[in-house]
Amino acid sequence: MLKLVKYMKKSAGYILLIILLLFLQAFCDLSLPSYTSDIINVGIQQKGIEDGVPEQISAQSFERLLLFLDEGQQEQVKADYREAGDAWYLQEISKEERQELNDILGKAEVALVTLTQSEETTAAIKAQMNLPEDADLFETIAALPSQVREQMLAGVSGQMEQMPDSIITQMAVSFVQSEYDTLGEDTDAMQMRYLLFTGLKMLALAFLGMVAAISVTFLSARVAAVTGHDLRAVVYRKVIGFSNAEFNRFSTASLITRSTNDIQQVQLLMAMFFRIACYAPILGIGGVLKVLRTDVSMSWIIGLAVVLIMLVVLVLFKVAMPRFKTLQVLIDRLNLVTREILTGIPVIRAFSREKYEEERFEEANRNLMKTNLFVNRCMTFMMPVMMLVMNGVSVLIVYNGAHAIDGGSMQVGDMMAFIQYAMQIIMSFLMLTMLSIMLPRASVSGKRISEILETQETIHDPERARVPNVSIKGRVEFDHVSFAYPDAEEEVLTDISFTAEKGETVAIIGSTGSGKSTLVNLIPRFYDVTGGEIRLDGVDIRKMSQKDVRSRLGYVPQKGVLFSGTIDSNIRYGRPDASEAEVERAAQIAQAEEFIKEKPDGYASAIAQGGTNVSGGQKQRLSIARAIEKNPEILIFDDSFSALDYKTDVAVRRALREATAETTTIIVAQRISTILHADKIIVLDEGHMAGMGTHRELLENCEVYRQIAESQLSKEELAG
Repeated sequence: MLKLVKYMKKSAGYILLIILLLFLQAFCDLSLPSYTSDIINVGIQQKGIEDGVPEQISAQSFERLLLFLDEGQQEQVKADYREAGDAWYLQEISKEERQELNDILGKAEVALVTLTQSEETTAAIKAQMNLPEDADLFETIAALPSQVREQMLAGVSGQMEQMPDSIITQMAVSFVQSEYDTLGEDTDAMQMRYLLFTGLKMLALAFLGMVAAISVTFLSARVAAVTGHDLRAVVYRKVIGFSNAEFNRFSTASLITRSTNDIQQVQLLMAMFFRIACYAPILGIGGVLKVLRTDVSMSWIIGLAVVLIMLVVLVLFKVAMPRFKTLQVLIDRLNLVTREILTGIPVIRAFSREKYEEERFEEANRNLMKTNLFVNRCMTFMMPVMMLVMNGVSVLIVYNGAHAIDGGSMQVGDMMAFIQYAMQIIMSFLMLTMLSIMLPRASVSGKRISEILETQETIHDPERARVPNVSIKGRVEFDHVSFAYPDAEEEVLTDISFTAEKGETVAIIGSTGSGKSTLVNLIPRFYDVTGGEIRLDGVDIRKMSQKDVRSRLGYVPQKGVLFSGTIDSNIRYGRPDASEAEVERAAQIAQAEEFIKEKPDGYASAIAQGGTNVSGGQKQRLSIARAIEKNPEILIFDDSFSALDYKTDVAVRRALREATAETTTIIVAQRISTILHADKIIVLDEGHMAGMGTHRELLENCEVYRQIAESQLSKEELAG
């Protein structure tokens, strides 16, 4: 998979934008739980009052607060407030200064609330100080010597150190609220304003997160689509450059699967990768940091959940991974069987083998189904386990949080925020787990694609291609050529030598399996010789570019191949810029004009995929017309007249002889009648040259040729 990352370079800018948007989305998602906590703690429990720093305070309460502060703290508090009438008003201060002021005022406000709201505490202090019951305790404290008051403050501070922060905060807020009520402030309106403002901020964050998530999805799909397009293009170009040796290594069905299904798996993974694999770590790490800031004492619950999730994933990977690797092979097998059956339907019906082929297809289909079911069951088992872990974590957090709230060390809103952060952390691991369902299959697909891309072609262009001399044109020379298929033990062709000059017709004949088609397939470099040289216009074809070699050839394969389109587009396939007159001339030479004109649309008549809507003979004639229309130096006919009746065969050869007098023609044939008038006939026998000469010469001095001729021609024809 990593080897395919280089094909994403084109989308580097989009990828960077996606990562930035993911951080924005994570920021929004991680901010929402803290706002939820604020709504519960501040908006509901504290009625919109955030801390123990009052915006305004009565002069009497202000003076009393100063009694519980040392001289330095008194100076700082006075500097942060300004006096106006019977009240003191908070001046504009920074967030850090407000936090420091809250720490100073909080304990003083708790002390003041305790003395004003708890009669028992006040009575006990008066008794301890031997004061009458109607004495003003605050005036007495103010009258104490500074040293005595500082000792008293130190004792009060020591007692408050043992109090939980949440209780100190709530008592300080309670003091601020009572001050607002005393000064005539509408605390209900204040609470509603806080709730509304915080709710609007949550909505804005949620909307921003939604926009970021949609943008990430859109951009991820674009990156994946572009990468899939580029991969398909590079795989296509690679496969097009394969020689027959590579095609023999990879089956056609496998190449189709790798070019479509495998790339689709990789593309799907890439689309999910940015939305999940990149986002999950950002969300998970951010959630952990938030959890540590919220409450460290319960972080062990998160650790336990993560360990359980990782164990589940590890077990599932151990069980399911081998089947994922098998899955693509089984898809290849199903494609292969399906392709064979569909292309061989006429033969299957002719031999009444429908039942056998149905069972063969069913076996491949059943194996794929069983593997798919096993993998899907494994992955289906994952989700309930993950939900069990998530619900178990929620229960543990509520159980521990309830004890913490009861002990005063945590507020309800903090517990709610902790649950949300825990779910986000677990969800990030859950997202990675969901990605792991796709990862093994995509990984296998990636390896299969890389296998194609890393395959070294056995036939390639030289670094400095040579171009033949223009004075030599249409000459083909075989110089002691030998050839063996890859991994074959024996040679198919051995020591073949002959020359086809410009304008000559050279025929190749021999028994089945003698190497006739293999010989002509060496000329366009479908294979490279393993011994000797093939020279085209005086240059070894291995020293020429493949495009240059093939541009000089017109090739008609043994089995006519047509492409979906029209008759016109098929004939001008080798030279798209050919004129209509040239197309018609090629059709006339190939004896195809008659049946073309019988069609309602003539040359614009549609050709179905594979040429299934024309007969074998018509397909063969259109293939011949296509090669002629290219106007090549050399025409190669690989047993291309076999589908033609004798009359048409004679007419095509006569027209070819007249129209291609300056063209070198190489014909592979089974019928001697096709090659009687060839300038040179090469006889092959088990890969060796058994003879070479004209028809008359070979009848006299080549036993193999004589046997073939006697099997096809009458005595009169042999004598004539």
